[in-house]
Order: sequence, then structure tokens, then C-alpha cells
Amino acid sequence: MRTQVCLLISPRSLKITGIDDRRYWNYIPTEESRFKSVAYLQQMWWVEVLGELDFEFPKGNYSIYFRLQLGKTSKRLGRRVCNLDQVHGWDIKPVRFQLSTSDGQSSLSQSYLRGPGEWAFYHVGDFAIERPNVSTNIKFSLAQIDCTHTKGGLCIDGAVICPTGSIDKLKQF
Repeated sequence: MRTQVCLLISPRSLKITGIDDRRYWNYIPTEESRFKSVAYLQQMWWVEVLGELDFEFPKGNYSIYFRLQLGKTSKRLGRRVCNLDQVHGWDIKPVRFQLSTSDGQSSLSQSYLRGPGEWAFYHVGDFAIERPNVSTNIKFSLAQIDCTHTKGGLCIDGAVICPTGSIDKLKQF
């Protein structure tokens, strides 16, 4: 049986453009996050989220996903409610997802963010590890940098690197 790993990366471990300016971003507590809080975008012209890590992966094929939601959820009278007041701009242009590895693998894709009020995994890309236990540098990002319109109402729970084809197992958590 081949051993593979799954890495969960918190939003605080990502480089988020403008995260230190509370006019744009906040960390908000939520029970819906594996990390007990999410990065929440109120409004901004330029959205860019970068992740980078060096890791000794076991041999295998891996996929990277961002876990995102449009809208801010809370509990009222014990029920989940989602505030969509600040959700805007995501239907005008798609978000660009990029991945690159230190051994030359890369991918680029685009997707519109959909399904307000629902957590979704957005696929960034796939990579293969042929030489196990050798440190591999992984860089990945999401960006919507068209400055013709503002964007808002995005929750970022982080990123996931897992064996290709296993994301459905993670959705159960």
C-alpha cells in the first residue's frame, strides 16, 4: 500500500494582498472552518492570494484546491444563515488559478466563483511526485486582478493539497 499525504493550509499561512488593512479584509471566527476562522474580503479592486511551501511528498499524483465561499455565514437562533450583502463582482470576470513546482510542472485555469452561501473546492491544478522524499517547492495562487470593478463577500478557508481523486473524501469533513 502506497502512503500519500494530505496537507491543509490555513488562510493565515497564505499571502493575501491587503490582508493587513481592515477596510478590505478581516479574519472572522466560524465553526465552519477547520482553522476556526476564515479570511473575509469586504471589498477590493485587486484580489490575489498566494501560497508557497517546500515539502517532501511521497511518490504519487496530487491536486491543490482552494476552499472558498461567497457570503458570510453566522448562526441565528441555532440556524445557519448566510449574509450575501457584500457579495459582488465575481460574475464579471473569472478567477485565475495557477500552480508551479520546482521541478517544472505548472498549470493555469480559470473559473467563475458560484453558489453563494456554499463552501466549494476550486481546483488549482495537479502535479506528480516521481522522486519521493526530495523537497519540492510548490507555488499556487488565485487572482482576480481586473481593476475595472470591485469584488467582495469572499471567505477563504485555506487550501488543500491531497492525492488526486480524493477530494470527495475531504468534502465530508
